[in-house]
Amino acid sequence: MNEKRLEILLWSIAFPGFGQILNGHVLKGIAFIILEVIINLNSSFNMAIIFSFTGEINQAIEVTDYQWLMFYPCVYMFAVWDAYRFAEAQHPPYAYLPFAFSAYTVTVGLIFSPVFEIAGTPLGPVWLPILFLIPGIIIGVVIKRILLSKNPPHSTS
Repeated sequence: MNEKRLEILLWSIAFPGFGQILNGHVLKGIAFIILEVIINLNSSFNMAIIFSFTGEINQAIEVTDYQWLMFYPCVYMFAVWDAYRFAEAQHPPYAYLPFAFSAYTVTVGLIFSPVFEIAGTPLGPVWLPILFLIPGIIIGVVIKRILLSKNPPHSTS
């Protein structure tokens, strides 16, 4: 991954929309920023983050509006993918798979976050979805490798 693509990817991870702005897609970037703010405010996600980081997981669960927060993983991962995709003229085949599967698995983690516990401790709407990101990335990478082994990219030399 080259430095420009990494920079855009990291800014997009920090805040959806920033990567699009760096790519010169200002209107799309502003749209993602507006979506981020609307979903964040309506779901009380910042409060859930604060409560989660201070170890008050039950309060994080209580404050979260899950109906709104369910939009977040897909919007977030699509914004990150979109910024990554346009960071260079070409991108590897099937590069979207880890992003797409991460959106799915993070959403599943969010669904189970109010009830899933480890050693009697709930992980809540921040930590469990973050943990569910890992299998999404792994599944996406594995499927990408399988598809590439069956359909290798054609060289244009």
